[in-house]
Formats: sequence, structure tokens, C-alpha cells
Amino acid sequence: MTKNYPTVSEDYKKAVEKCKRKLRGFIAEKNCAPLMLRIAWHSAGTYDVKTKTGGPFGTMRLAAEQAHSANNGLDIAVRLLEPFKEQFPTISYADLYQLAGVVAVEVTGGPDIPFHPGRDDKAEPPQEGRLPDAKQGNDHLRQVFGAQMGLSDKDIVALSGGHTLGRCHKERSGFEGPWTRNPLIFDNSYFTELLTGEKDGLLQLPSDKALLDDPVFRPLVEKYAADEDAFFADYAEAHLKLSELGFAEA
Repeated sequence: MTKNYPTVSEDYKKAVEKCKRKLRGFIAEKNCAPLMLRIAWHSAGTYDVKTKTGGPFGTMRLAAEQAHSANNGLDIAVRLLEPFKEQFPTISYADLYQLAGVVAVEVTGGPDIPFHPGRDDKAEPPQEGRLPDAKQGNDHLRQVFGAQMGLSDKDIVALSGGHTLGRCHKERSGFEGPWTRNPLIFDNSYFTELLTGEKDGLLQLPSDKALLDDPVFRPLVEKYAADEDAFFADYAEAHLKLSELGFAEA
């Protein structure tokens, strides 16, 4: 898809670069990369291609969106990022939340994801119920990521690999535990763990296991388990698309 990125000032670009450097140190020190990736994803993943509503436009700053059940705990991410907004007031919340997600992947050893600034902050949160439900299967994944967001089957599997970071918290999602042995390292171990079956202490959600039962998804899981470079390349592409849903449409 061709993008027509807005022109931002040199001062804005400099502010983004300075903010990015400070985010690197902060996210590494606080071990909060999973939370920062989650706020970026949940901000962007509400986009609806049909109505052109929702998406990565800073509405997670609003209490109404933080109150959506899928966003339990993201008020913490909003609070942690507020000092960066105060230090760099010209940067939109929309850009700040997506920049934090890009840095979260980078500082944990994942691929570099291109970042294009210029998102505007919207005033109204999207309606609740647009984010994926971990209890559901492949039809649901294709409905949310494909029909609603406009992403591909390859994007679905690559983005699932982002679960290499972080863990579920029972009080937030009803599920408990990490997907991988080291939930602060971005690598392809989500796929290797998925293929080798359930293990004590590690989590596999219904939406994770469903990937193995699909004739399109499973070969991608196997490919990424065998080839981390291929996973990183496809993940970076999918993350970029997710972070720019509804932004800079040509």
C-alpha cells in the first residue's frame, strides 16, 4: 500500500530522535518493553478499514479507552509515558505510543522497525470490542486482523510471535504466565515453544494453539521456528503496517 507521509518540521524530527534515545534507556531500565509493545498494539489494533475509525491516534490517553476490558493494566503504560509527553510536548500521544512500541522491540533484541512521525491525536476513543480475543480461534483472528484491520495471514502469524515478550496476568486477562523462558528477549522462541507442546510454567492461549491447526498458519509457524531472520523480517513489516493503520493513506 502506498503511503503519503505528512511533512513534519526538523524540530519535530529532532524531538522524536531525542525522545527515542530516552525511551531506550527508560524501557531497558524498567524492564517494561512488553507493556510498551502492548500499548502500541492495542492503540493501533482498533482500526476498522470499513469505517476508517479507531487506530493509532493517541486515544489510549483517554480514560474511556483505558476502561475497555482488553486494556486492563494499560493505564500503567499511559502513566509511565506521561513524563515523556511533558518533556517533548510537541510530539503527539499517537506518535509517542507507537514510538514506544518500536523501541520496545529494538531494546529487547528484535528487529529495527521503521518509524514515520506525524500521527494526529483524535478526541474520541473507538468503540469497545475491536481487539482480538485470546479465547477464540482462527476464524476470529482472520475477522479481526484481516477483515477489520486489513492485514494478511502472514501478518497474523508474524505478529503472534510478538508474544515472545511479556506474560499474561490473571487479574488483567484471566490467563497467567509467560509464553517463553525469557519474556524480556525478543526472539523466535514463541514459535519453537508452540511447536514442542505445552510445558509447565509456560502459557499457550487458545488463539496460539489454533495457529497449528490451520493449513496456512502452521507452515509459517514452522518457518519462523526454523529461521529467526525470516521471522524478524516479516515481523518488522507487519508491525510497521499495524502501527500505520489509517495513517498517511495515499
